[in-house]
Amino acid sequence: MSRTARGGMVDLRRVLHRHPEPAWREFYTTSLLVDEIERIGVDEIAVGREAMDPDERMAVPSDGELETWFERARERGAREDVLDACEGGYTGCVAVLDRGEGPSIGLRVDIDALFIEEASDEDHRPVREGFRSEHEGLMHACGHDAHMTIGLATLERVKESEFSGTLTVFFQPAEEDGGGGRPMAEGPYMAGIEYLLCVHVGLDHPSGEVVAGIEKPLAMSHLNAEFRGRSAHAGKAPHEGANAIQAMATAVGNVYGIPRHADGMTRVNVGRVEAGTASNVIAEGATVVAEVRGETTALMEYMRERLERTFESAARMHGCEVDLHVHSESPRADSDPELRDVVHGVAEGLEGVDSPIRSADFGASEDATFLMRAVQEAGGLASYVIVGTDHPDSHHTPHFDIDERSLGLAVDVLTESIHRIAAERPQSVSSSTR
Repeated sequence: MSRTARGGMVDLRRVLHRHPEPAWREFYTTSLLVDEIERIGVDEIAVGREAMDPDERMAVPSDGELETWFERARERGAREDVLDACEGGYTGCVAVLDRGEGPSIGLRVDIDALFIEEASDEDHRPVREGFRSEHEGLMHACGHDAHMTIGLATLERVKESEFSGTLTVFFQPAEEDGGGGRPMAEGPYMAGIEYLLCVHVGLDHPSGEVVAGIEKPLAMSHLNAEFRGRSAHAGKAPHEGANAIQAMATAVGNVYGIPRHADGMTRVNVGRVEAGTASNVIAEGATVVAEVRGETTALMEYMRERLERTFESAARMHGCEVDLHVHSESPRADSDPELRDVVHGVAEGLEGVDSPIRSADFGASEDATFLMRAVQEAGGLASYVIVGTDHPDSHHTPHFDIDERSLGLAVDVLTESIHRIAAERPQSVSSSTR
């Protein structure tokens, strides 16, 4: 069945939903994608290292984690040629459809899942209808299964049309950890992209609502810190120790006192801490996982620098040392109004779109901004589109699901936008949002 038909899209989305994989471990997912791309028939497929700049990956898990998921994918029947291309955690792929003279248009979708245990009660439709996640503790709780389906169906729809130009679809890994956007943005297939569309379903927008372009995604940086002290007996010789827990606690308390900036909104959060071995031992080690965000990239960098200074000062105060490194990050990039207007015009004329919205604040972070910035800095246009979908529960929750009717609507919006871009060739008139 063609994936452009509603039944085909639903079937594919449910297959992908049953087989979620986390960031940089999307081996089986990439194999499924390559199967579908080959079935569609394109002019070029790049898999793994070839699809990105492999030296730019962030948030890469341990070798042991990678190997576990690699072997799991092999056991499930992933293609050996795809596994060879992805070995070491170089997942994801790019599909290129070359239809002669015309603009070079990109479409970016993400492919990874979240470490969330999917609901198992009969009220949850994936349970009732037999497509609940087969990986315990992991699920597509943010719609990336839908995004992949939309990307493939749009590719097929464009191929079947009279489109003239080049369409490049980026199936990007590791969005949830913020690790995959930069290597794809720095990879060989971004060169020459004149227009870029990114897509997400839902995000508090109901079925029938389409946002032509987001504004104000927050720049983000995830950081890991390791405090190193010196252990000692807590009763007999506490003075001989350097307490990593004290250093960590001081750092955690103090980062929430970082002055906010007059130029815009900032955020800081410590999401996980781990330390100590026993009540009678001065802790020699402690780890912290934290994040900062900012309304602009500069504000995020301000918060990151202040966090680093605060952690280093806390370590010195208690005779410890601290190692800090950026786990992943992403910049701010707004949708270009010229491209946003094209998508909005398309949405206004489509059956099934009840509420076309020109722009909306995003309020979160997304590493698609790396790809958007790459296109914009080269003189092109980019827009991040939201296609609304009804949810039984919010994103990143065990009962997350989508209204599958939104799949076809998303494909309509993107396909018609691609055709209109090719016909109108919108030009940037301002760099004020860059």
